[in-house]
Amino acid sequence: MRHGKSGPLLAAALFLVSPALLEARQLPADLILYNGKVLTVDAHDSVRSVVIVRNGRILAVGDSALRRKYKAPRQIDLGGRTLLPGFTDTHLHPTEVSPRDIDVAAARSIAEVQSMLRAKAAQLGPGEWITGEGWQESNLAEKRNLSSADLDSAAPDNPVILVRAGGHSSVSNSRALELAGIDRNTPDPATGIIEHDSAGEPNGIIRERSDLVSKLVPPAKWDEVRQSYVDGLRKLLELGITSLFDASGTIDDEPVGRGGIANPPPNLTFRRAREIYAREGATLPRITMYISYPGQERLKAFGHHTGYGDERVRLGPIGENAVDGGFTGPTAWLLADYKGQAGFRGKGRYTDEELQAMVDGASVLGWQMGLHCIGDAAIVQTIAAYDKALHRTDGKEHDGDRRWFTDHFTIMPPASTMELMRQDRIMIAQQPNFLYNLEDRYRANLDDRRLEHNNPLATPTKRFGLFMAFGSDNLPINPMVGLYVAITRKGPSGTAFGAASEAVSRTEAIRMYTANGPYLSWEEHQKGTIEPGKFADMVVLPFDPLTAAPETMLNGKVDMTFLAGKLVYSRQ
Repeated sequence: MRHGKSGPLLAAALFLVSPALLEARQLPADLILYNGKVLTVDAHDSVRSVVIVRNGRILAVGDSALRRKYKAPRQIDLGGRTLLPGFTDTHLHPTEVSPRDIDVAAARSIAEVQSMLRAKAAQLGPGEWITGEGWQESNLAEKRNLSSADLDSAAPDNPVILVRAGGHSSVSNSRALELAGIDRNTPDPATGIIEHDSAGEPNGIIRERSDLVSKLVPPAKWDEVRQSYVDGLRKLLELGITSLFDASGTIDDEPVGRGGIANPPPNLTFRRAREIYAREGATLPRITMYISYPGQERLKAFGHHTGYGDERVRLGPIGENAVDGGFTGPTAWLLADYKGQAGFRGKGRYTDEELQAMVDGASVLGWQMGLHCIGDAAIVQTIAAYDKALHRTDGKEHDGDRRWFTDHFTIMPPASTMELMRQDRIMIAQQPNFLYNLEDRYRANLDDRRLEHNNPLATPTKRFGLFMAFGSDNLPINPMVGLYVAITRKGPSGTAFGAASEAVSRTEAIRMYTANGPYLSWEEHQKGTIEPGKFADMVVLPFDPLTAAPETMLNGKVDMTFLAGKLVYSRQ
């Protein structure tokens, strides 16, 4: 009888101890995310439910059974939400906020701009410059450009210059124009346009050459604007951006004789970015810096080239040195006349010889190229220069894998140019959100075909097999807007432009905003997908971007952002 009872008792004892034995066999991890829809964006677009993180990298990805194999001090129940790789914005301009600035980007009427100007004029006193950046007419109740008269009425005793969103045009008041020596008789500069009113007087708008006025503004000190850069970079995490390409970097503050210049302006340079990230990098998105071409002598003296740096801050291409203007001017360089403007095709910035010298000079020093070209004429000129340089140099950098790209690619060039791009493996950093932000500008300036194919996605990628990665150029920065436009091709009016010919699928759009960006910086094995061995840079969305209504995506918010497995933003 005694032996008959021992069997069940032994089994019960083993059952009671088995959870402890199971825990003892579990492998250590730092973070477990489970019960979610994990869009890995791997080669097969696999969908999983569990991610294991250790030492800042993804250790394992799988389904519910995987969770039982690991133990971690922090486990997050995603509650059915979607986890995907962090977004990489391949074209973004971190901006400074100086003591002279008003927050004109937040204004929703001209009266509001004027109120901001009055307050700043009272704060600074007469004669002091007032500045600001980011206004756009479509955000203003009046639906028109600001004018010098608008600014004069609010701040007649202060020179004022306010740069439009996109940076390709600005408005100045009469006091600022007078100080700059601009009047009704001032000729247009070679690469810009001074607009005039019906009476022939300057109306305050200057396209592409805002420096005619802005050069007079006393520069801020780096110490005055440093924190605004830090704050702006950290705010990107709220949008799920875990990596960015800074398209306005320079080497200006390097030592003189080693690439730098005397008295450099207070912008975010490669050197300053490295200093910031040395202190605060664990809480800021990873950054790849374009370097504006400084001339061959300075570039050679600098001694470094594309790829130099580390996982936090690294050198990217020479760029975005603008080959033409943009539609925020508008002065983008086209092969045909602007709609309703006979004889006007925008303006290029370089002769063929000047452009070729820059591309050749950077190429022989080991630099990647990423030049701004928006109009089809500018794209044709840029690709021709790239092609000559790629066949003139030995191509040994990165084992011949140069990964040169064009920035913007707004007006689709001839098929022969795209075929040349395919042959030379020239890529595209595209901003699909331009269609949303600039819908009114495109309607006003482009004919039917160019309007339908503005900022093309499907034709270059599917018909010609060109590689494309997404970014924003700050118009606006939010990746949700880019994803929405990429799949719908809709502007704010709800009109779809070339949806059948240029829209891409949701999985394609997500890939272009996650996995493809790191490829442009040779980091595709480090980030961009949720796969073992890669950085645990991830984003949690409260909706499924593969199935949610497009409007949900447009207005969607990020719930959580992780950098190297650390929670760096939570909407809660």
